[in-house]
This record gives sequence, C-alpha cells and structure tokens, in this order.
Amino acid sequence: MPVLYDRLLKLKEMFNSKFGSIPKFYVRAPGRVNIIGEHIDYCGYSVLPMAVEQDMLIAVEPVKTHTLQLANTNPLYPDFSTNANNIQIDKTKPLWHNYFLCGFKGIQEHFGLSNLTGMNCLVDGNIPPSSGLSSSSALVCCAGLVTLTVLGMNLSKVELAEICAKSERYIGTEGGGMDQSISFLAEEGTAKLIEFSPLRATDVKLPSGAVFVIANSCVEMNKAATSHFNIRVMECRLAAKLLAKHKSLQWDKVLRLEEVQAKLGVSLEEMLLVTEEALHSEPYSPEEICRYLGISLEELRTQILSPSTQDVLAFKLYQRAKHVFSEAARVLQFKKICEEAPDNMVQLLGELMNQSHMSCRDMYECSCPELDQLVDICRKFGAQGSRLTGAGWGGCTVSIVPADKLPSFLANVRESYYQRSDRSLAPEKQSLFATKPGGGALVFLEA
Repeated sequence: MPVLYDRLLKLKEMFNSKFGSIPKFYVRAPGRVNIIGEHIDYCGYSVLPMAVEQDMLIAVEPVKTHTLQLANTNPLYPDFSTNANNIQIDKTKPLWHNYFLCGFKGIQEHFGLSNLTGMNCLVDGNIPPSSGLSSSSALVCCAGLVTLTVLGMNLSKVELAEICAKSERYIGTEGGGMDQSISFLAEEGTAKLIEFSPLRATDVKLPSGAVFVIANSCVEMNKAATSHFNIRVMECRLAAKLLAKHKSLQWDKVLRLEEVQAKLGVSLEEMLLVTEEALHSEPYSPEEICRYLGISLEELRTQILSPSTQDVLAFKLYQRAKHVFSEAARVLQFKKICEEAPDNMVQLLGELMNQSHMSCRDMYECSCPELDQLVDICRKFGAQGSRLTGAGWGGCTVSIVPADKLPSFLANVRESYYQRSDRSLAPEKQSLFATKPGGGALVFLEA
C-alpha cells in the first residue's frame, strides 16, 4: 500500500494548508468495474463486479460548529459549505458536492438525527470521472462512512450499502445498488456475485491466467445529467407490468422484471419465451400501454412514470426485457464457468462478455460509436472478450486478456485508439490499465 500511504501524507499536508489543522481520520471507498451484468441490478438481478484499485479518499476533522465544509484536491471542483442540519440537494445540477451530501443525508435520515455537528472534509479521487467506474457512488459511500464515523455509530457493511444505494437517488438517478454494494463488500483478490433482496455477496474466483484491462473511451457520460438512464429503468418497469398482466398476475404491484420471473417460478430461458409471446418489437406509445393495462394517461403519468420520464413518447419494452433476461443468464453462466474452471475457461468467459456487449449495443442501446470501436480494437489485439462497463453511452470498456499477451495488447491498443487522435491528451494511467480485484471501504485513524 505504499502509493496509498503517500497519498494520505499528501492529503494531510493539503488539509493542513486548507483548514489550518490536522485531520482526525481518513475514509477510503473504491470504484468498481462490472465484469458482466449490465443494467440488470435495478431489475432485481445479480451482477458480477469487482472493486478497482482507484478510489475516493476523504480526510476528515469534526468541528464544534454546525458547518459542513467540503474541499477537493482537484481545482476543477470548487469548495462548498452548508449548514449540516439543512441539507439541500439540487437534482438539476449534478455538482460534485451533491454526491457527498447524498451520503451525509442518508445516514442523517437513517438515524433520524436533527442536531448534527459540522466537519471539515478534503476529498481526493483518482477514479476517472464519468467513465463508468462509479466515481459518484464511491463518493456517496465514502461520505456515508465519514458521517457514520463522525457520529460514532455502527452499521453492518450490508446496511451501509443499502442506505447509500437509497440515498444516491436524492440526486435523481434510479440506480439498483450494485455500485454501493461492491464498494463496501469488496475483498482483495476476488470478484463478487452480488445478489439483491436480501443483499448478499459471494466470492467468484477469476481465472489466474488472465487479466482484466480497463480502457477509457474518453467520452464522458454523466448518469444524473441525462435522461437515457432513467428512461431505461422505466422501460424495464413497464415491461415487467405488461408481462405480469399477460400472465394474469397482479401487475400493479410489480416493479421489477425479476419479480415476474419469481412469481411465475420459471427459468430465465422461459422468461425470454414469455417476452417473445407477450411483447412486440415496435416501440409502445403511452396510449398503447394505457389501453393494455386499462388505465388513463393521467394514472400512467402520476402513478407509474417518474418525473423525468413523463414526456417520453415511445418505450422499447421488448428489447429491454430481452437484454435483461439474457444478461441475467450470462451472469450465472459466468459464475458457473469460474467455479468449474475448464481448460478453455478464458475463451468461454470472453464469449459471454462479447455477447453482453452485443446485447448492450443492439437491445439496450447504451453503447456509442467510440465504445464499439474500442471493443473491436481490444478484440483485434488479443482480448478474448471485451464489453462496455458501467451505464454506457461513453465511459470504459473491460476486456479479458491472457496474461502473456498483456504487454503487446496494451501497446497496440494505445497506438490504435489513443495515439491516432486527440485522445492521447488524456492522462495515460487513467485511460488504459490492467486491474486486480481490490478491497472495500475502510476507515484510517490518524496515528
């Protein structure tokens, strides 16, 4: 951990010059890469992420006043201060400090606290922003753990993950909980199968003869600043309701696609068949959805759609459901191959990652030309599999690369994607790197 130690020392010095005092403790929360299982956590399905070594670090000093003072080591992110007992989160502007406020407010509300002490915090992050490696959720988790530590309260990692997943919604993103769960539950050296309701994590041993390489497309996508993400969440919810109605279930109580499968008690393969018979591939208008469910447009708008999706005119339900059920099946296959460890394991895992990218690109439509180009380049130069990771529409790819091909792979991808354009201006270490599964969130006390 020498690099982390150096960062802590530097952070301490910067904190001292900023606030004129020494931090009492530090909190670290990692970013993550989702190896497989994209856009299915909010549908209730298991995902397979690992924590990356890049993280958020916060130096903290509790103070006697009620002022919460936030500063960032990156000059692009301006200082912010507010009253700790009057937290306002502006959904219209996903500014960096709002993610801290989400974690702070989540803990405050969980314990029903009204008279909170203030604190000085200096944030340092080395997760590339808007890259799909979950820098925003790492900051929410870090802030939640900071607040818990200042209060001297205790929660389990699972409870913390659930609170932080819920509190990130204050900023308007309808996420599913994967990012927060892996940030707290990660362990060094292993990926995790994360299951929901109830939240639990199982170790998944990755193949020893391969490495996972992250490549940044250098196209930034901010989930909270775009409606793409929330529209997909809503399309999945509507698909769940139409499938439930088709199968004569109580559709008005259903919110997630996984609930339909659980109520029917059938396999994911059978859910794909149900999708074929129940939904058509042409987009659905709000009026058609209302006719099918027997409700008014007003009921659809106020009781089902979220504020950010009330003006959407076309919903692709068939494509989104097909992606979710097939991707959920790929996650389970991936875990099974890791457990059985056949000789051609790396090839088989790579094929699943390739199928995942095709489904994200064609059925979920969350890729972009740069991501598709980067995936092709990675496969061309030795990746057994490559796919977008994170929300998509920009951000990063993750590739599985045989360990002996790593040096030539990195050199070729660097030349083909980064050096043939102005992308070479991006900091190299943040653009293309091999990663190992890292550990989860931690508190360091000042010695």
